[in-house]
Amino acid sequence: MAKDVILTPEGLVNLKAELEHMQTVRRREVAARIKEARDFGDISENAEYDDAKNEQAMLEARIAQLEDKLRSATVIDASDLGTDIVRVGSTVHVRENGGSKIKYMIVGSAEASPAEKKLSNESPVGKALVGAKKGDEVVFTTPRGERRLKIEKIEVA
Repeated sequence: MAKDVILTPEGLVNLKAELEHMQTVRRREVAARIKEARDFGDISENAEYDDAKNEQAMLEARIAQLEDKLRSATVIDASDLGTDIVRVGSTVHVRENGGSKIKYMIVGSAEASPAEKKLSNESPVGKALVGAKKGDEVVFTTPRGERRLKIEKIEVA
């Protein structure tokens, strides 16, 4: 059974664009590689052919995964969100242990990107922040030990 996928409107657009790219551009590229490899002759001992067929299988698996995510997606409406409590779709300004300020956006796991400060609501930090209010201090455990974040501001993207 597919698990519900929570997406922001931006995340929905990105997934649809990736799916479109995979179904059109990438499929054509892989088909061309397979045709080219087939032209080399005997496919039973053709490494290029095997490699292209493996790439095709991975591409089709990714397409199926994206289609499944889009089928079970719930898109959050920013107008329904308030700034009183942290929810999926909120942008949270926090201060770590009285030190540096960090800004996170809480998103569903399908569009999480820690490098872009987009945290999944299922991650340790995301779980700790969801449901908290401005002024709250959240404590959570990471592989590096216990961390504390004080919520300074909650915005809606």
